[in-house]
Amino acid sequence: MTNEIKNKIQPIIANFSVTRHILKRFNLRASKRLGQNFLIDKSVVDDIVNAAEIEADENILEIGPGIGTLTQGLLEVGANVTAVELDKKLPAVLAETLNGYENFKLIQGDILKVDINDIMNNQPFKVVANLPYYITSQIILTLLEKKLPITKLVTMVQREVAERMVATPENLAIAKESAKTYGALSVAVQFYTEPQIAFDVPPASFLPSPDVTSSVIVCNVRKSPAVAVNDEKFFFRVVRGAFGQRRKTLLNSLIGAGFNRETILTALKKANIEPTCRAEMLSLADFAAISNFLSQSDAD
Repeated sequence: MTNEIKNKIQPIIANFSVTRHILKRFNLRASKRLGQNFLIDKSVVDDIVNAAEIEADENILEIGPGIGTLTQGLLEVGANVTAVELDKKLPAVLAETLNGYENFKLIQGDILKVDINDIMNNQPFKVVANLPYYITSQIILTLLEKKLPITKLVTMVQREVAERMVATPENLAIAKESAKTYGALSVAVQFYTEPQIAFDVPPASFLPSPDVTSSVIVCNVRKSPAVAVNDEKFFFRVVRGAFGQRRKTLLNSLIGAGFNRETILTALKKANIEPTCRAEMLSLADFAAISNFLSQSDAD
């Protein structure tokens, strides 16, 4: 960052008084519809930036910059930040709160609809964001499924979602205890990345305070998927089908998802998996084995 930029740095936004002043000045209120809660703890901003391991001039995609709280922290360490904001009221706010930062670009639009490769100039990048809780899973899965040149995702999500992203079926006992935690989201995130919860963020760190604890999760994107599958789309069809009816056995869940009973039984036998087990007992390798056998039978 040049000295000229440094001389224009705004007051620290991650502060209760500054945030309240900005909200009052622009007559803003947190939108429940858009899942807005404004971060007011600078130490949390610093911890997120540190977790992202950002180098100078590195490209960062931020989703939902809000009034620029986390954005400012990213810009301060010299990152080139491209932010996508859905709320049409906020570009005018960001033009003032981030005035003087030449390494910032704002795209007004829906992250699920914009051409991400285009706005990131077809270059590798990291995602760093405080995601709206109501659409967290959809955003993360969309980013991963698009096979974008993402090297790392560092996102703040609801603690419950973070636990689902890192959950594993290590053994039957643990699987029973975590049956509501390990699921299709766990498999998808771990298929594409190596996720780890970095730290928790209490409700008091936000204005207004949410009703839940948040967590920052770091997902290092794998160079290749965790397991080899014949057809990724088919693999996730099997995964979604298996978890679609949690109270049912794996056999009945897959039948309910439209797979042939005899074909399923043959695939499970080849994969050395009991038909009476449940989806939360299966590893990624188990799902890959079932998927590969079923896709081969489907092709035949």
